[in-house]
Amino acid sequence: MHEENGIVYSDNPEVMLTVLEIKHMYSGVYLIKFSNNEIRLFDSTVLVGEVFEPLKRPEIYENPKLEFGIVTWDNGQIDCSPDYMFEHSFEYNTSEIVVA
Repeated sequence: MHEENGIVYSDNPEVMLTVLEIKHMYSGVYLIKFSNNEIRLFDSTVLVGEVFEPLKRPEIYENPKLEFGIVTWDNGQIDCSPDYMFEHSFEYNTSEIVVA
């Protein structure tokens, strides 16, 4: 059981997903470690609309920042939900990397 806003629920509360680490790889593609310990690749070209237009500029997309577990760009003017980033990202299997 858990209580939320004065209401008691019989199930467990859903754990909020956050971003623990982000690394720009290339052309708006990021390697992201989420709070569930999954590491995934996210391509920011899925972010469309006027608010995301600045992400077309390298000086913006190459410099993501983390603010309270949320990825932001352009001094906090642009952000994206960790849940959205997780749902629109791809598994990143580090065991497939071969070092020559």
